[in-house]
Formats: sequence, structure tokens, C-alpha cells
Amino acid sequence: MNRRSFLTAAATTAAATCATSLTGTAHAAPAGRSDADHRLLRDWFVATHRSMEAMTTELGLAADKIDVSGSGTPVPSAQTSPTNIGCGLWSTVAAAGLGVISATTMRRRLARTITAVERLERAHGFWFNWYDAHDGSLLTAWPETGDPVRPFLSSVDNAWLVTGLRIAADAAPELRPRVAALLADADWSYYYTPYDPADPVAGPGQLRGGFWPDKPGKGEPTGHHYGALNTEPRMASYLGIADGSLPTDHYWHLLRTMLPGMGQEQEPRGEYVEIDGVRVWEGHYTYRGRDLVPTWGGSMFEALMVPLFVPESEWSPRSWGTTHRRYVRSHIEHGLIEEKLGYWGFSPASIPADGYREYGVDAIGMQEDGYNSLGVVTPHASFLALPQAPTEALSNLRALDRAFGAYDDRYGYRDSVDVTTGRVSDYVLALDQGMITAAIAQHLRPGLLQRPFRTAGFASRVRPLLRKERFSI
Repeated sequence: MNRRSFLTAAATTAAATCATSLTGTAHAAPAGRSDADHRLLRDWFVATHRSMEAMTTELGLAADKIDVSGSGTPVPSAQTSPTNIGCGLWSTVAAAGLGVISATTMRRRLARTITAVERLERAHGFWFNWYDAHDGSLLTAWPETGDPVRPFLSSVDNAWLVTGLRIAADAAPELRPRVAALLADADWSYYYTPYDPADPVAGPGQLRGGFWPDKPGKGEPTGHHYGALNTEPRMASYLGIADGSLPTDHYWHLLRTMLPGMGQEQEPRGEYVEIDGVRVWEGHYTYRGRDLVPTWGGSMFEALMVPLFVPESEWSPRSWGTTHRRYVRSHIEHGLIEEKLGYWGFSPASIPADGYREYGVDAIGMQEDGYNSLGVVTPHASFLALPQAPTEALSNLRALDRAFGAYDDRYGYRDSVDVTTGRVSDYVLALDQGMITAAIAQHLRPGLLQRPFRTAGFASRVRPLLRKERFSI
């Protein structure tokens, strides 16, 4: 959708963005901390939170998306997922923490959502991938097409719901017994294939993508494990290590890169090291002269969604902190220098013309046929970059709005912009808006959503692992 004529403005703002972004560094002056930037970020949060409210059904579940192209009140989609529900929970807590809603309103909304979650059908202690957002029933047919949906238990999607539940319990102590009851049977070992040194392919010490539980026993597993460390499924790994349902050596069996000689985006460099009795390939990629740990596809949210909650850069500044900064810099240079788009930040999102796909920087993803940017910039990627590049992130977001009208003052930033055509997505998605609310909250009130992930098993089991991490970068 072309919301405004942009051809002349695009050339002007692209030049301005390029000049601002390339003269700054990841440790530039504290942009986003001035009074004007603070007010702007808070305004953006208010609009984004309004979109989360619009996506939340009477039942209390955040639906998958809304179409915000019309002038009327948007209608939430029929479907929701564990990730969407988790985003709704932490967005509510963030809104109270920033003073956008009262503590009383927060507690009421959290209680309503948890009541709905208690009603959802589960298997093996975990939630299925798709429910009707309006009545909570398990989806067996896709609402938009009628195509059959085989109920599935995803490890990564359940991780984001558990994240939201833990944040809710931390913010509203009266809900802790109910959340504890919900999580009592959520044992992450259900997804875990123990390490087998005699056959590390069959027994990699990693988590399955998930199970279809309609088969006897545990159900039918996916044919893959989540092997890449620097991807969003590591949230499930951290949760399991923290609660003791996964062994700590699981962390060392995750791949910084695939091993040399294996098919991947580039031949990695690095070295083998032994940590906690595990022989670890500490590999890295090089992009534009910069050594970093790749993700699977090269998208922003794979690398930077998890540290919204787990303080990886603080606990591991030499390793995680360094690769996060370099990852952001790679996205900036890909958009501004390599592709000459004038804008940057690429992550899975709505296709501006309709649909959904992955976007990223192929060269910093392990997958040989990885994610490409295709001229589509996703605003949530800039918000994820606030900790590493605040000056550039704010400049990029302002430029996207000036040139394309990417910001909607009712419901926040649209999901994506094709900067080669000027087409802006009609949709906002709960996942992407949830990342934006968390990123703004973390920037304006550092640690607000991180409290449940700094204590207990995160402090005693996860933090020591990150302290020992020695990426070869």
C-alpha cells in the first residue's frame, strides 16, 4: 500500500540516514536518552501497545495480527499461538512499568489472560501451536483457507509463552501460584535428545523443533533439532537449563557454526576448545572484515530477541556482547552500503504486498539458501538494535516514517516496508509488536522485563555458562 508519494523524499532521507549511520559507532553518544528521544520512544510505545490491545480478544488472548489499513476498529485474526500470547503478557507488564496503564489494570488483564491459558488444551505439559483466539479451542483447520492443521507442540513457541508467564508472575505476585501450576508439567526434557558420543548425529544433545503428539508415546518428532546456538530457540535452552530439566552441557552441544567441511554459507574459521569436558568448535564467520557468530538465516530477531530478556551482553561482554554489536553493524552496512537501499534492518515479517516470509542478510546465516533482504525493511529490527546502535536505530526509524509513512500514530510501526517500491504492509503482527514493546521498555527502563531471568537458575546455571563462553571473535 502506497500511503504517500515518496520518490523525492526517499532520496533525501536515504542520504541523511547514510550520513548519520556510518559516522556513528555502536557506542555513540547516548541517543534515545535525551528528553526528546525519551518522549518519542514513549509515544511509539503507546501506539504499539494500543495495537496489542486491539489484537487482544475478549477472552484475553493476543491474536496473531490485525489489518490496520482501514479507518475503523481493526478485527483481530481468528488464530493465536503461544508466542502471540506471551507477547501480550509481557507487553502488558511493560505498559504498567512505563506508566501507560495502572498496576490495577495490569493485574486485571494478566489475570484474564492466565485464566484463558488455563483453559487451553495441552499435551505433555506444553501448548499447541494454534488456537482460536476468541474461544480458545484448538485449531484443526486454518481459518483463512480451511486447510487442515495438524496440532503441533513447538519448543520455541512454548519458550515465548513460558517467558511471558514468568514475567507476569514476577509483576503480579498474586498470580505466582497459578503460573507455577501451569508450568509444573512443562518439562523441557520432553524435547531433548541426550548427547551420544558414539553417534552425535542421532544423539546431538539438542532440542527437537517439536512433536506432533497424535502418535503413541511422545508423538512424532520433527526431523530436525535446533542446532544453531545464535538463534531464537536458545530461549528454550536457557529456560530448561535454568529449571534443571536440561543438563548444562546442552549449551556446549549447540553449534556456533557448523563444523568445517559441512555444507553452510561460508567455510568457518575458529578452533576447538574443551569447556566443561565438552569439545566445542568455536567457529565464526567473517562479513565485511568483521568476525561474528552467525545465526541460521541471517535475520535480526534470531540474534537479538533473546537478549531482550536474558542479559547476554552483560554476562558475556567479550563473547555475546561483541557478536551482538557486530551483527547489528552487519545489518546496517548491508542495507546502506552493500545493497544501497538507504535503510536497514531485516527480519521475518509480513510481505508488504501480502503474506509472510523471512528476510535477513544471507551472508551472516548458516543456511546456504538463507534469508535475503529483497529490499524489504522491517521496523522491529531497528528496535531490537537499540542496545547496540541507538543513534542509528532511531535515525533509521524516523527516516522510514518520513519517506514511507511507516509509522501509524494509532497502532505503531507497520510490519514491513518495501523501500524499492514504497509499499507498506497493511498489517501489524503480535510477535513483531511484542518485540517492539519489549525493546522500548528495556531501553527506557533497563531490566524491567529481565528480573525473572537474572535470579534462581538463570543466575546459578545459565550465567556461569555465558561467563565461560569464548567465541573465536
